[in-house]
Amino acid sequence: MEKLLEKYNKIVIPEMQKKFGYKSVMSIPKIQKIVVNCGFGKMVAGKGAGEREKIEQYISESLAIITGQKPSLNKAKKSIAAFKLREGVGVGVHCTLRKKRMYDFLEKLVWVVLPRSRDFRGIETKCVTAQGDITIGFKEYVPFPELKVEKEKGIFGLEITISTTAKTKEEGIELLSLLGFPFKNTLNLT
Repeated sequence: MEKLLEKYNKIVIPEMQKKFGYKSVMSIPKIQKIVVNCGFGKMVAGKGAGEREKIEQYISESLAIITGQKPSLNKAKKSIAAFKLREGVGVGVHCTLRKKRMYDFLEKLVWVVLPRSRDFRGIETKCVTAQGDITIGFKEYVPFPELKVEKEKGIFGLEITISTTAKTKEEGIELLSLLGFPFKNTLNLT
């Protein structure tokens, strides 16, 4: 497997320059950061402090294993009675990956996790925003090889947002597909 950063420098930069005619190498879009987040508000709603803490700790540790970085806890900003939510209670965790960890995670996502996903038919191009960013959701963490489903207490979903410096949707799709993202229209499914 070719390292993603080397692939970006050797293949993506010349291809993007040829297709979009950038005058400067610095204006070529690149991946800025990856945010991996998991909300567990429904799991902790109506639970006691001890149970809440166990769920928070379990999901934080699992996300740390998946990303290789300790996640930050997101707390509720205000109380909402209908959702059994109190101000200051943890409702999710997130990790912001940059530089080496970002590229390591991206390699794992493209070459290991997405192909292991159940009934995977490619990523829809409508997942890419007008600014060239993409968000991929997983209903369960099963495709991630670091966690064994048999040994785990509960299954949770997570969301991965990849931010690029692209200015248009077309640039974002081109950048991501050159990096190896399997978009639906580029896969040969027979």
